[in-house]
Amino acid sequence: MARQKVSHIFTKIVFKPLRTNLFHIVLSAIFLTLGSATLYSQEGRNRTITVPVEKQPTKPSDTAFQTVNVADILIPKDSTKIDSLKPKKNLLEGIVKRKAVDYEKMDQKKKLLTLYNQAELYYQDFELKAGVIVMDYSKNEVYAGRFKDSLGNYSQRPVFKQGSNVIEPDSIRFNTKTKKALVWNSRTKQGEMNIIAETTKKINDSVYYMAKAKLTTSKDIDNPEYYFYVRKLKFVPGKKVVVGLTNLVIADVPVPLGVPFAFFPMSNKSTSGLILPSPNDSNRQGFSLQNGGLYLALSDNYDLAIVGDYYTNGSYAMRFESSYGARYKYRGNVNVRFENQIQSERGFPDYAKSSQYNIQWSHSQDAKSSPNSRFSASVNLGSSKYYQQTMNQSNIGSALNNTLSSSVSYSKTFNTVPQVNMSITATHSQNTGTETINMTLPTFQASVDRIYLFASEDEPKKGFIKNLNLQYNINAQNQITTNDSLFFKPQMFRDAKIGFQHSIPLSTNFKVFKYFSVSTGMNYEEVWALKTLEKRYNYAESKLDTIINNGFDAYRTYSFSSSVGTTIYGTFNFGEDKRIQAIRHLIKPAVSYSYRPSFEKYYDTYDPDGSGTMLKDYSRFENGIYGAPGKNMSNTVGFSLNNTFEAKVTDRDSTKTEAKKVMLLNSLNFSTSYNLNADSLKLAPIRVSAGTVLFKDKMNINFAATLNPYALDNANRTIEKWNIDNGGSLFRMTSANVTINYSFSSTDGANKKDQSDPLKNQSLRNGGRDDDLFGTARDLGDNRTSQFNDDDIEKAEENSSFYNAVIPWDVRLAYSLTYGNEQRQSAITSNSLMVSGNIDLTPRWKVGVSTGYDFVQDGVTFTQLRFERDLLSWRMDFNWVPIGNYTSWGFFIGIKSSVLSDIKWDKRNQPNRTLR
Repeated sequence: MARQKVSHIFTKIVFKPLRTNLFHIVLSAIFLTLGSATLYSQEGRNRTITVPVEKQPTKPSDTAFQTVNVADILIPKDSTKIDSLKPKKNLLEGIVKRKAVDYEKMDQKKKLLTLYNQAELYYQDFELKAGVIVMDYSKNEVYAGRFKDSLGNYSQRPVFKQGSNVIEPDSIRFNTKTKKALVWNSRTKQGEMNIIAETTKKINDSVYYMAKAKLTTSKDIDNPEYYFYVRKLKFVPGKKVVVGLTNLVIADVPVPLGVPFAFFPMSNKSTSGLILPSPNDSNRQGFSLQNGGLYLALSDNYDLAIVGDYYTNGSYAMRFESSYGARYKYRGNVNVRFENQIQSERGFPDYAKSSQYNIQWSHSQDAKSSPNSRFSASVNLGSSKYYQQTMNQSNIGSALNNTLSSSVSYSKTFNTVPQVNMSITATHSQNTGTETINMTLPTFQASVDRIYLFASEDEPKKGFIKNLNLQYNINAQNQITTNDSLFFKPQMFRDAKIGFQHSIPLSTNFKVFKYFSVSTGMNYEEVWALKTLEKRYNYAESKLDTIINNGFDAYRTYSFSSSVGTTIYGTFNFGEDKRIQAIRHLIKPAVSYSYRPSFEKYYDTYDPDGSGTMLKDYSRFENGIYGAPGKNMSNTVGFSLNNTFEAKVTDRDSTKTEAKKVMLLNSLNFSTSYNLNADSLKLAPIRVSAGTVLFKDKMNINFAATLNPYALDNANRTIEKWNIDNGGSLFRMTSANVTINYSFSSTDGANKKDQSDPLKNQSLRNGGRDDDLFGTARDLGDNRTSQFNDDDIEKAEENSSFYNAVIPWDVRLAYSLTYGNEQRQSAITSNSLMVSGNIDLTPRWKVGVSTGYDFVQDGVTFTQLRFERDLLSWRMDFNWVPIGNYTSWGFFIGIKSSVLSDIKWDKRNQPNRTLR
């Protein structure tokens, strides 16, 4: 058989005549169409569907299709069956929100979305703002970069935000599906720390890897005054930063020393950790490590810091500091300090050992948290010599203060009819000079509100009868007097005094002759005592015995008092064309009368020497808390005269039509009394006091004096003879005191920090002043506290190109003069002037001084010089006390931020304290 070519076969097929039967052609076309056509997903058409079917694992390379009839789709199926075919995902898995200023371009073919100029893109859980944004939703990637203007300058740096994490790079590439990103020249802020990295790789939401990064707390991220240069870095947002080889760079000059690795906590919440100590040396305790310890973030509401010092001669100190608070409820702070001090070395003549402690507690309650009850505490107690001998605080104001005081109180109001008020208070007062301690543990007070006997609650109270009211008060105390050596020992509580005082005042007030106000009343008192005394002469031992009897006893007293007063107005007019148009004089005279009978029945007699010839009176209640009832009848008339002077002055501002009121004298008061039943010296000394403010309330002047009308004999005893009849003046000035306080500044004190909060002012908590007359207190455990106000620095630098023209300054003066002439000594007992001032040489240079002069002792008082430099993110401080018992100096330079507070240099020379 001959071989046949393919082309010949093709030719024959094409050109072979076919039988043209129309019926068979149509039937075949219909059959082929229904049996093998493809069904497309369009409504209104019944077609077959061909879908791909997964092949068996043994033949992965085959491709198979399954044919599905239209009838099978239209037939209802069982809804419980699970479709094994997964629907095809859309290219975008969320709604894309975007906007741009210039244009938005959508390329459907390349699947690209381009935003240009001030572009913003919001997709899924991230926000992106940049000059240019390109979104490739076929690859699930987003690209962002800066905007380049016609001059070739770049602006509109990308800002990428995901959750609470914010990154500001030059450009970024981000995968919306894997959440990974590649960032160039990124910037992020975590708390106080700024992180700038050349290259950043985002692995997931919680891990970033960075290369060639800078860590700084500087506000100027573009040109930080210092930073830590890191080659490699792992960053976990909100938790930590772990770095490799790190160098400190200051003013773009790298410090040669570096650390091989470092750890920076980045939590927004408080975290526990170590507190690094500061090395130092002292004259008598040797070398030391101070203020090292452990910080415990126990919860969001309270924490605890355990800090200690150790000295090479064996001295040590421990401090426990805790702050707590609940928003809109309360806040407080507790400090417990203990120091075991050793001076010199054992065997040396100046060897001494002493233990000192101090306990502080401040608690304040938000008034809105409980309107009907309130709890507060202000505690400052401890060893009397703590502030004079402590090794860890340089607080001269506290050391010069000779009184420590404490108060813890709880009060509650019962909204009954009548209203009842109740309070429980524990107080403490300690004299650091005599080491005497007085405490009340506790004092209970309760009172029932006024009960009007002849008037209903809503009825107006007018007249003698309608105003007649009754009250009830109770006061109970457990009083303790002790000293440092017996503090909190059993003997301290054995010597306690307990007493109760009940009082029922009955009073009323009314007007007579239209202009006179009269108030009168009676008071009934009953005192309960649990301890009384008995005095008896012991003939066997020839001495006087005082016996303390335990048991309930009481005495009752009553008294009457009344007063009448009025108000008189006087005006001296000088004319509206005068500088001083008028002077107004306000006079408030008052006359009072009080009567108390004799309560001799509560008095007994004792023989002081056993002779029986000279008996003395005593009351068994005289050693009680509320004292003994009066033995002698009191029948006293009192006089008082209060004056106020005010001027109406033409305002210097010509645009103001009304005159300005100026206070000339806030007060000019006179008071005395006359005892009708006294045998002699019936007229009491006249007490004079006055006070005023000058120079726009910047200067306060207060004066007080005592004038005695009676003369003295040759033994300097007051006698029943008028001083004017004895060759003297009408009155003899026995004492006087003048105090002047003047505070002024270039800014009227508007920029000074408020130091009235004890929780923020350690000097005030220690019992010192809230100003710097005795210098500024330095807590050596934390030297980051600055005298500068950041807002004031920025305003000064912005508003003044030549800063020397507006140098801020402030000055405070305090003058005190005391005169004594009780027994013809005619001496000035105290006369001193205290001065403190601060001046800002530049917006970031502050110089201060506190000093004074004692004119009686003829010497300079405590003097302190202060220098502080604000170095942007750093702070430098130098304190110097050049003279006196507290001669010392201290230098500190360190980073302000609490995150890097351990990076510092602290050097000081403490005062040469001698333990006693």
